[in-house]
Amino acid sequence: MTLKLAKMKVLAVDDNRTNLHILQVFLKKLGHQVILAENGEEAVRMFQSEAPDLVLLDIMMPVMDGFEAARRIKAMTQERWTPVIFLSALNRDENLVEGLEAGGDDYLTKPINFVVLEAKLRSMQHSLALQQTSIDALRRVKAISDNVIDALITIDTHGTIATVNRSAERIFGWEAREMIGQNVKMLMPEPYLSEHDSYLENYLAGQAPKVIGHSREAIGKQKDGKQFPINLGVTELTIDGNRMFIGVVRDISEQKFAEQKLQNYYDQTQNEQQLALRLMDLQLRRPGLNDPRLRYKVIAADNFSGDVVAACRSPEGRFYALLADATGHGLAAAISVLPVLAIFYRLTKRNHPVREIIAELNQQLKESIPIGRFVAATLVSLDEVTQTGEIWVGGTPSAFMFDRWGRRTHEFLSTNLPLGIVDNQTLSCTPLPFTWGKEDQLVICSDGLLEATNTDGVQFGIEGLMAATANSSPENRFKKIEAELERHLVNSIAADDISLMIIDCP
Repeated sequence: MTLKLAKMKVLAVDDNRTNLHILQVFLKKLGHQVILAENGEEAVRMFQSEAPDLVLLDIMMPVMDGFEAARRIKAMTQERWTPVIFLSALNRDENLVEGLEAGGDDYLTKPINFVVLEAKLRSMQHSLALQQTSIDALRRVKAISDNVIDALITIDTHGTIATVNRSAERIFGWEAREMIGQNVKMLMPEPYLSEHDSYLENYLAGQAPKVIGHSREAIGKQKDGKQFPINLGVTELTIDGNRMFIGVVRDISEQKFAEQKLQNYYDQTQNEQQLALRLMDLQLRRPGLNDPRLRYKVIAADNFSGDVVAACRSPEGRFYALLADATGHGLAAAISVLPVLAIFYRLTKRNHPVREIIAELNQQLKESIPIGRFVAATLVSLDEVTQTGEIWVGGTPSAFMFDRWGRRTHEFLSTNLPLGIVDNQTLSCTPLPFTWGKEDQLVICSDGLLEATNTDGVQFGIEGLMAATANSSPENRFKKIEAELERHLVNSIAADDISLMIIDCP
């Protein structure tokens, strides 16, 4: 690397004005800036105000000699090296030794050999250029360090703080001068404060590291005693043969606050969902679902199901069953079907015909749920005295009648719109009448059953339903459909709510 040798600011000190003038002319000829002083006391004062790059210093001067001036100058240049070259008529060895001990970097005797002086100035100029390069690099590193948002703290093997960056001051509230030279445990609360020194000793003695080389959460302590959560990472390095440790500290107070806020929100949401689940469960689990003629299953894709099943027997002995499937799934879908349940149970207890129940359901949903949401439904009524039934299918898959051998004897197509889309003047509320044979069964399902997709992307479909019911008896038909669906969905999750209902026809 080629260094650019900048011109120097040189402080020339001599009580002989002729000598000073000669030095001034010589130095200016070399392109350097020259500052003049006639005694040691003036030299110290000029050095403090002008901050020269180099000092040419006579020894024998009034007021303050060159040795004392050199000592005082060197005491002021701790962070930056400023070379001092003695120019003196004293040429004994003891004079040279005393000059070097006073802080001199070189010694030339008078009369001055200007060729040698020029060579020495060039050598000093090169050294100063190297020093400036190092200073600039250090400043860049410090600027980067001070602008890192994390605290950077270096300590030695005794736990003594060697350096801190600006973020360390901001995070812990101490000034750098208050931390440097102190044990790093000053930044820790108990029990870390008491354990730190022994931990460091154990690690240096060869025990496995607990923190070094890792990152973990801990607790820091600010100047005012306030404790706060931190993320701490520690790495080890060796500088000039000395082992050092760098700690990277991040204040995670805001992160922890956000996490706690999120946790509180989650807990509140969970509590609200649990309450909603209990309320939904009270609405769904009615005594009519325990009727011996009915078997059903509802599998929710989320915590809440948009599919519901309901059953009721009127005082006159008529059996009603409903399978409803609201748009989507989850809580929003579950809320959409609550009015359906309330109306269904209210009207079936009064033995209303299917037509009137459908009309009432549609009217209420049309008025109460937002546009774009609707409820597909299948409603069936069985009169065991006359052995006749009525069925209305709107938006759900077809319902099927199977005989005792598992043969499909009838399909009730979905010829109606779902509930809640159009008004009663447009919607056909008229059910289909039907009769049944001995041990016949009605099978009703939601589209979630037919659209259940396995890992190969194949849907259960009508084919799966027919295959599950083929050659099945009324007693095992429900379990066989369950088993086939479970086999189909192995290692996959249904994307929609699934509901299935089988009704024994008396």
